[in-house]
Amino acid sequence: MAIGALTQDSEHEVNPEFLIEFSDNRLLIDLCGEYDRNLTAIENKLSVHIQHRGNQLAIFGEASDQKKATEVLQALYERLENGKTVEDGDIDREFRMVRSEKDTGSDGGDQLKIFAGGSVEIKTRKKLIEPRTEAQKAYVRSLFAHELVFGIGAAGTGKTYLAVAVGVSMFINGHVDKIILSRPAVEAGERLGFLPGAMKDKVDPYIQPLYDALSDFLPSKQLAKLREEKTIEIAPLAFMRGRTLANAFVVLDEAQNATTLQMKMFLTRMGEGSRMVITGDCSQVDLPRGSQSGLANAERLLKGIPKIGFNYFTSNDVVRPPLVAAIIKAYEADEA
Repeated sequence: MAIGALTQDSEHEVNPEFLIEFSDNRLLIDLCGEYDRNLTAIENKLSVHIQHRGNQLAIFGEASDQKKATEVLQALYERLENGKTVEDGDIDREFRMVRSEKDTGSDGGDQLKIFAGGSVEIKTRKKLIEPRTEAQKAYVRSLFAHELVFGIGAAGTGKTYLAVAVGVSMFINGHVDKIILSRPAVEAGERLGFLPGAMKDKVDPYIQPLYDALSDFLPSKQLAKLREEKTIEIAPLAFMRGRTLANAFVVLDEAQNATTLQMKMFLTRMGEGSRMVITGDCSQVDLPRGSQSGLANAERLLKGIPKIGFNYFTSNDVVRPPLVAAIIKAYEADEA
């Protein structure tokens, strides 16, 4: 890596000057961003001030914040060296990774530590997807490693988005022959009543989020063609009964709204060469009062099976605006 050694110009622990030297001034310009906006973003997250001096960056602030800022800058510069860009989401991801590695400490029992080294990337037709938290990183590794994976946790943590991205990646690389996305047709606390139109018009409102995810990874013309050929299917959970899903990547979204019978039906659809992903949030069950969530029941029954991956997300893994994470934390505290 073309980053020079870190030097300290003062012996004081508070507000010393740390200098980082970069060998490629053009990459340093990209690192700083237009009008130094990337440096400003880092300053806003930490109690530091960063000055651009030629091919160096000088960091002022407390030693702990300087160390974090240095690690983030080094990671972002390595991205640029590898031909990637630096966006706001990349800065946020590097901060989360630095924080999570620090929080795990040296406890060998922390399962996420085994993913601390090495990058995890998902290649699709339109973009390169990179996990932003250690929990997301572990989840993506699990999606590639296991035939059946559960992603359980708060909304906005990327459970469905990453699952669909992995499905598209496996399809592009020939590991599966088709992609099947499904979710229960359950309203979130409202009764919409009779919906006009053909069957597609009736079910589209329930599965629109899955369309949105797919359109992020595949060009619109290719997506339309694949759907027309039924190589990519998006259907309500009720349509899965009686099928055997072979050589397919299958995602069940909003699984907390599947009944226990529906969940059993869905899990037993798996055929040869298939992979299944079940995602949901047990705190957002919209089933009628007295109905047990199939997701909670499956978690209880299947957790002891070693070949099934269970991955959990918290409000710390929310990758939507910070206000969303704060709202989820408030609800979690109230429930606790």
